[in-house]
Amino acid sequence: MKYKYNVLIIVLLLVHGAFAQAKDDACNYLDSVKSELKKTWPDNKTVNLVFHGHSVPSGYFKTPKVHTLESYPYKILKEVKQIYTHAVVNSITTSIGGEHSEQGEKRFKEDVLAHRPDVLFIDYALNDRNIGLERAKIAWEKMIVQAKEYGTKVILMTPTPDLNEDIKSIDTKLYKHTQQIRELGQKHEVGLVDSYGLFRELANTKNLKDYMAQGNHINEKGHEIVAKAIRDFFIEDFQSK
Repeated sequence: MKYKYNVLIIVLLLVHGAFAQAKDDACNYLDSVKSELKKTWPDNKTVNLVFHGHSVPSGYFKTPKVHTLESYPYKILKEVKQIYTHAVVNSITTSIGGEHSEQGEKRFKEDVLAHRPDVLFIDYALNDRNIGLERAKIAWEKMIVQAKEYGTKVILMTPTPDLNEDIKSIDTKLYKHTQQIRELGQKHEVGLVDSYGLFRELANTKNLKDYMAQGNHINEKGHEIVAKAIRDFFIEDFQSK
């Protein structure tokens, strides 16, 4: 029992340290983009935020209803505009409900890079359970490499919850995909929004059903959690949150 308790303490400390490091990384990763967002007319340019993935960034709540303006791509647009009042910013969703990362990679150049993204968010893990870790890793890496070569800042998204899996377990498919996405973020030195980690921590004190529109889709409260985490990348000082 004492051994299990000590292991739990170590895991909690590692999680806390990971979130602290993620915030430090977020504070600096988009410095070049934030510089553009600060510029005023006539020196400014349009900044494109592109969200690539499946049904969640598409805005699906309880299928088939789509809540575009309540989804995290548009919540973060509102947040960014509140911070950078002189900026011209687009929130562009190239996501498709039901799609996995292999499908998303096949149309990546035509459907994603064509929008000239300044910042790209990739959110496919919920559906990548259908193709497995190895195939998903190949597809994610292809998209990451293409985007970086284009000059785009990339932010990887770990999955939002699925109530059919125990979010506290480390043996689930979603947890394993989460770990792989975290590793890809470190390997390619890109940004990471650890949605799964946030909801996993939230589950210690809250009922996750309150954040879900259906078993595998978050509701507006859930999207607010994700948008708040994305916001960390755009603010100048965490003390101002």
